[in-house]
Amino acid sequence: MIAVRSHIAELSAEQRTLLLDRRPTDDAGVRDRVRALLADVRDRGDDALLEMASTLDRVELASLEVPRERCEAALTTLPTPLCAALEHAVHNISVFHRAQLPAELSIEVEPGVRLGRRFGPLAVAGVYAPGGRAAYPSSVLMGVVPARVAGVPEVVVCSPPNETGEPPAAILAAAALAGATRVFALGGAGAVGAMAYGTPSVPRCDAVVGPGNRWVLEAKRQVAGDVRIDSPAGPSELLVLSDGSADPELVAAELIAQAEHDPDAAVVLLTTEAVELDSVAAALARQVAGAPRRDVVGAALSGRGALLLADDLEEALAFTNACAPEHVLVVMRDPAGIAARVRTAGTVFVGPSSSVAFGDYLTGANHVLPTGGAARSFAGLSALDFLRSWSYQEVTPSAARALAKDAALLADAEGLPGHAAAARLRARSGSTPAAPGVATRPKDNR
Repeated sequence: MIAVRSHIAELSAEQRTLLLDRRPTDDAGVRDRVRALLADVRDRGDDALLEMASTLDRVELASLEVPRERCEAALTTLPTPLCAALEHAVHNISVFHRAQLPAELSIEVEPGVRLGRRFGPLAVAGVYAPGGRAAYPSSVLMGVVPARVAGVPEVVVCSPPNETGEPPAAILAAAALAGATRVFALGGAGAVGAMAYGTPSVPRCDAVVGPGNRWVLEAKRQVAGDVRIDSPAGPSELLVLSDGSADPELVAAELIAQAEHDPDAAVVLLTTEAVELDSVAAALARQVAGAPRRDVVGAALSGRGALLLADDLEEALAFTNACAPEHVLVVMRDPAGIAARVRTAGTVFVGPSSSVAFGDYLTGANHVLPTGGAARSFAGLSALDFLRSWSYQEVTPSAARALAKDAALLADAEGLPGHAAAARLRARSGSTPAAPGVATRPKDNR
């Protein structure tokens, strides 16, 4: 049932590659097909999208856009407890992401030279919400709420239609609750292309975020030069960092919870206690046998599941940081101190009561996170992804005179005489030179 069971030092080259190189396969067929789909959207706009819905989603759409009234109506049909749970999530996501908003900066780097940085929201943000095997209203919240917190005035949601010609009711309800301004029944690479390039119906977005399948991931890669995207987000990943002090049933339940996302999910127990390998393996066997999604869980465990042993904490931390997984759950003694030493992960859960499932839905941290080792370079989705910043620079006349000599020297060294001349003009005594043709007021010596 488990793909790899080994001491870290005894992993074969193939096993290390399986566990550490989790980047999606560069499938030329997928790459070329996505390129063609994106080009079709750019060339034919709505007509291409309607055709994709017919051929790929097997549904004939009367309209690409779902009326706002349908989203509001979907919200009223949700069971009250589910609606309350979504509202709970919206509250916590809002609180945490609002706290991330940066303060404007203003600093005098030397006398008379003041620099600053200001922030402002993007004009239009696009959020992709996956469909297919299941509907994920939580992904709608994780994309839309941070955008609204950042002040984005228009937030577009795209999600694949079901047989009714619309995304599932839970998706529509979440969009209404989170504050999405427009919703489209669009999925796959076509949806990404529509948001990135715009069509007569779909507004062109300044950012496209959200998880999806390999077609969505590849489409986001290809439009990244034209629009801002978030981090690469593929199949779910979890590494449990343990020392044998946690309940093996709890550890097994966490591994299963992430494995049930996708047959390609990667789940690992890394422990410093050999006996825990046996206890967790036994707990996994018991729990998988009764799991409703045992086929998916079994495929994930046999594909990229691992029970690993480390000699000590240092070896375990070195492997964890090399792995750079989406989620790390620390269930060792002194979990906070050890969690602080995990440097490359999408997010770190501290202590046995901090279930990864809580982060998937309710804590308020974002569950759109880098996978495939991308946590070495990327962070999870945040309010910052929906802001742009710009700097300003103000130099007083006296500071200009102080800067002029060195600026001119550097410009001369780079062979840019116009730059040097502009700098030297400021070296003159008195005020900054007036513009040509503008008379300066003579001194009044009365």
